[in-house]
Amino acid sequence: MKSQHPDKNMTERGMEHSAQGKMDNVKGKLKDAAGGLTGDAKLQAEGKMDQVKGKTKDTIGKIERKIGEHDSRHE
Repeated sequence: MKSQHPDKNMTERGMEHSAQGKMDNVKGKLKDAAGGLTGDAKLQAEGKMDQVKGKTKDTIGKIERKIGEHDSRHE
């Protein structure tokens, strides 16, 4: 994921990506549940994709934070 915020350090970007990922995951769970309740397979599929996207962003954020922590200890 290319940085859209070159002025932020890895830890800050990691926190941002994790937060975005958690929000996407929650949004996906809501869509998945709504699709299941209403029988809307398309909405349910969108929800599952949002959950995958969210988990991926959260994982990237965790990795960025680890790199940032490592970098700050070696400055």
